[in-house]
Amino acid sequence: MTIDAWRITGQSQIDSYVGRWAELAVLLVNELAVTRVRGRDVEPPSDPGPALEAALARAGWSPSPGAAGPVRLGDEDAARLAAIAAELRPILGGAPDAVAALNGVLIRHRAVPSLYGDPPVLAFHAPDATLADAWAANAATALAMVIGVGQGVRLRSCEAEGCELVFFDVTRNASRRFCGLSCQNRAKATAYRARRRGT
Repeated sequence: MTIDAWRITGQSQIDSYVGRWAELAVLLVNELAVTRVRGRDVEPPSDPGPALEAALARAGWSPSPGAAGPVRLGDEDAARLAAIAAELRPILGGAPDAVAALNGVLIRHRAVPSLYGDPPVLAFHAPDATLADAWAANAATALAMVIGVGQGVRLRSCEAEGCELVFFDVTRNASRRFCGLSCQNRAKATAYRARRRGT
């Protein structure tokens, strides 16, 4: 559950728990709370369940390592996850009050360490938590771990104009600036055209 400098290279090593739940936070925000993607306006889905299930399947994400089969969400869980995505958006976007917002999410979704299953697995949600509260607590705890060890710079928004997608930067030196190659290429083309015009 740590993000430590690896003893040889000094590169941050992010364990699978933190990485997996931070990826969920990114996926929730990008699928359910973003309105501009790669220079185009998008509408968050009116029925978040199928859209989120498809995104989870594309990403190969599951709530526990080795879980088989696709994730199925009920209408209530999907609606609550859309609200949670809106809560997480400013945190991943680097808002000035991100720490206070994250503390609010941790409190609202009762993020507490607990063990469940056989063999026991560590989680950060109350044993009686709903799926939405459990996912929110686990994702918020992962983001808190990233921020709490001084790696908050790794929680980024795409720097391309007209793109609000967020990402968890796992590059060696935390230098990633764009959500993907299409935004990187658009930014390079815009800069090239500006240089050609002499502006």
